[in-house]
Amino acid sequence: MTRAAPSPDMSPARTPEEIETSVGEALRALRLARDLDQAGLATQAGVSVSALKSLEGGRGSTLHTLVKVVRALGREDWLASIAPVASVSPLAMLRGAPVRLRAGRRKPATEG
Repeated sequence: MTRAAPSPDMSPARTPEEIETSVGEALRALRLARDLDQAGLATQAGVSVSALKSLEGGRGSTLHTLVKVVRALGREDWLASIAPVASVSPLAMLRGAPVRLRAGRRKPATEG
């Protein structure tokens, strides 16, 4: 039975370095829960072992490496949570909205 890896803490008061460390720790925990070593996951993800070590260590990585590792771990849902799909189309909302009426321009009063 595999344990769920902890979700990275993304509170806004944290520094980018703290977030990188948290994401790295979560990926490492998930890898270990799946009983994978770094070399095996790196091969499965198509990245180098050193790139995976940097990612897990919170020492920075590329978005490309992060995406490949997350996909290899079967956690693409983490990526989907970054930019959720809108459930209501803004255009559909406008189509159902009442037509906005505006007052016409007033002509300046003429003296005379």
